[in-house]
Amino acid sequence: MARPPGLAPLLALLALSAATRPAGAQHNCTCATNKMSVCGPDGPGGSCRCRALGSGALLDCSTLTAKCLLLQARARAPPRGRSLVSPGPLAIVDNDGFYDPECDGEGRFKARQCNGTSVCWCVNSAGVRRTDKGDLGLRCAGLVRTHRILIHLRHGPAAALNLSFLDAELRQLFRQRYGLRAAFLHAVRYDAPTIQIELRQNGSQKAPGDVDIGDAAYYFERDVKGESLFPGHRGAGVPVRGGPLPVEHTLIYYLDEEPPEFTMRRLTAGIVAVIVVVSVALVAGLVVLVVTNWKRTGKYKKVEIKELGELRSEPSL
Repeated sequence: MARPPGLAPLLALLALSAATRPAGAQHNCTCATNKMSVCGPDGPGGSCRCRALGSGALLDCSTLTAKCLLLQARARAPPRGRSLVSPGPLAIVDNDGFYDPECDGEGRFKARQCNGTSVCWCVNSAGVRRTDKGDLGLRCAGLVRTHRILIHLRHGPAAALNLSFLDAELRQLFRQRYGLRAAFLHAVRYDAPTIQIELRQNGSQKAPGDVDIGDAAYYFERDVKGESLFPGHRGAGVPVRGGPLPVEHTLIYYLDEEPPEFTMRRLTAGIVAVIVVVSVALVAGLVVLVVTNWKRTGKYKKVEIKELGELRSEPSL
């Protein structure tokens, strides 16, 4: 089957990505999967070794860096050492925005996060808050795993894409660029102009060395925003149709193995405003009904009294 025009550059990009995916940090002593790192020939026998900015954790540059270590690097890097990111229409805040997380010895999020303050909350394995905020006395039972991620992308003005080719290219992209095992990309759906990518990975399915879906989703999100974590990568959008496909809106849903533990305090201002408006409308309706009924009853009584007075004033025969 002939490939649609415009996909050739994408295939070239994917081929280049596969060909240049290194086994580690060698040659020019840089980390091929994380530009927020410091590398030097201080490994065994003078070999290149890289550490994450902020935490100083040793990195395995043959695979993706854990999201928790990446957020630490962004939070702790000197202001002049990184580009300022504007919270534009493509910004993903995960409800609470950017924070400096606490990571365990393997670079994973600790169950409780406090962002260096006395306000704490519990997060899932992707670092997203899943409880109400509390004080330093807050206790989290354990780190709850995110087993399903839905990535929603709405592309800009463009001709409708072909689902079969979009599915094939995105699967290849996640496999070659992010090292995600094919079984963990559950589905690619398309209803123009919305692209939906579904990642699934249960704890029992994830073998040692497998890339976590939370890490893959974060790398993909940064690529889409034009803030790639891969050195030398430029441009934003989804790489289809001969180049990055502009994305106007991005939304990522995280589903955990256990339901979140939010209370009514979780209600957003918009929902509260709707409740207030509906309540006011109901009260106003009741007031109008009572006043209308009172006026109607009062008018009837006045007419009745007037007619009775007229009967009494008539002369008797």
